[in-house]
Amino acid sequence: MIQPHTPSTRTRSARLTWLGAAALALALAACGSPATPGASGTADAPTVTTTAATTPQTTGASFPVDVVTGAADSTETVTIAERPDAIVSLSPTATESLFAIGAGDQVVAVDAQSDYPAEAPITDLSGYTPNVEAILAHEPDLVVASTRDADLIGSLANAGVPTLALPSAQTLDEAYGQIERLGTATGHLADAKAVVAQMDERIRAAVDATPKTEGATYFHELDPTLYTVTGNTFIGEVYGMFGLTSIADAAGTTDLYPQLSEEYVVAADPDLIFLSDTQCCGVTPASLGERAGWSGLSAVTGDRVHVLDEDVASRWGPRVVDFVETVAEHVTALQTTHA
Repeated sequence: MIQPHTPSTRTRSARLTWLGAAALALALAACGSPATPGASGTADAPTVTTTAATTPQTTGASFPVDVVTGAADSTETVTIAERPDAIVSLSPTATESLFAIGAGDQVVAVDAQSDYPAEAPITDLSGYTPNVEAILAHEPDLVVASTRDADLIGSLANAGVPTLALPSAQTLDEAYGQIERLGTATGHLADAKAVVAQMDERIRAAVDATPKTEGATYFHELDPTLYTVTGNTFIGEVYGMFGLTSIADAAGTTDLYPQLSEEYVVAADPDLIFLSDTQCCGVTPASLGERAGWSGLSAVTGDRVHVLDEDVASRWGPRVVDFVETVAEHVTALQTTHA
């Protein structure tokens, strides 16, 4: 059965997500160490072209610019008077996107969870409990955050520093839109559009090359207490592109990131299990067999338990392409074993 309980901040923001994003999307802003399938280096930033890529996100082509801040459907904007040369990022996803679009040399500090790319100027700043004084010590002319923290935004505004809030994306289109918003805010819109186009191309290629597995189910484990994702999350959208269905969808819950019981998972007997809690919590495919009733799960006996890079699977930036391609590999393997 589903345990209606709200995931921890780390799970909600970091693992969600796509992105983490509802799960991925949930947002999982990322535990701080991502590694989801096939994570690659900075240079391989993905690219994708979709409707969101052509949706205007600002009201100006040169500075000053007004950029939409907050959720994708927000009508609120933040004005950025000049091209920012001292950006502080309090979001691991935003950090990855900033470097991917060529704005890395404008970033002077990132939060403690922003561990990718390697050249990011990581500090002890917190995106969860931001300290305004610590942020201002870096003399930023733009702060990028993953939440609409009124106190943070107000305090920074009083200091003359604009804040661009980019909360966890719920869909790929929202993720693309956020990359373009960052492009506009930093003077790299053309680069951002190119990154989005490349992401889209790789994602479409992976999906088109993988036969759908309609009817196949999965369990995406966010942490050892069995928080998971539904198909209505960012992460769920990725799985859905391959015809996979979350076992949580049949639970009748409105929670995007519900907590399931061990009995529920055993009864559902998912075709595939994806672990997004190996790095943080030491969960392994072998350890699943030690859980009550899990040793007989078809995914366990059939060697269909897959370890994901937690950060890649929970951030909705350029490396979401790596997540998609990893899922494609496992779906292809599933079809082979079922052939």
